[in-house]
Amino acid sequence: MNYKIKEIYYTIQGEGFHTGRPAVFCRFSGCNLWSGKEEHRADAVCKFCDTDFWGTDGKNGGTYTAEELSKFISALYPQNSSSKPFVVFTGGEPALQLDVELIAVMHQSGFEIAVETNGTLALPENIDWICVSPKADTNIVTTRGHELKLVFPQIENKPESFVHLDFKHFYVQPLDNEEREHNTRLCVEFCLAHPQWKLSLQTHKYLGID
Repeated sequence: MNYKIKEIYYTIQGEGFHTGRPAVFCRFSGCNLWSGKEEHRADAVCKFCDTDFWGTDGKNGGTYTAEELSKFISALYPQNSSSKPFVVFTGGEPALQLDVELIAVMHQSGFEIAVETNGTLALPENIDWICVSPKADTNIVTTRGHELKLVFPQIENKPESFVHLDFKHFYVQPLDNEEREHNTRLCVEFCLAHPQWKLSLQTHKYLGID
């Protein structure tokens, strides 16, 4: 299979459980909730997406085989590190392309594999870390994993709708719009009132890194 990739880069994970951890981010092109084109945003299922995932013209973007992608990702991670190399497959929606072949090749290269998904599509097996971020009025089929990260507030999605799902960690993350400061306060207040939930911040935006 050939994988369409928007961008690949080495950075610091900015949000959720692995905040602060160095990782190679591999962003797949395409999503099942929005075309990625601004002219189609009004018709998108998720209208607050802030990620450019359309096409393959980003940093190190292109079309790769599993072996090519594994070699390129491996080359970006420091070779002299004693820590287990970490790759985050994201999008768009990675479940449209991520498959058992790529997972097997990345494991053979020694990587721990994380995925950030909207949860509406089934995932292949043997992913080491699953993060589901529900978007708008969608049907979540990935109902178990390691962290559920809910952009907050959302009109369509309420935190209480997800607490019964089988996740180890539950996060609310402020919706990044013109009301971000207000949304952050809402998240703090919600976590204080509901300690099952923790606060996730997009620290990479505060730091000015990718």
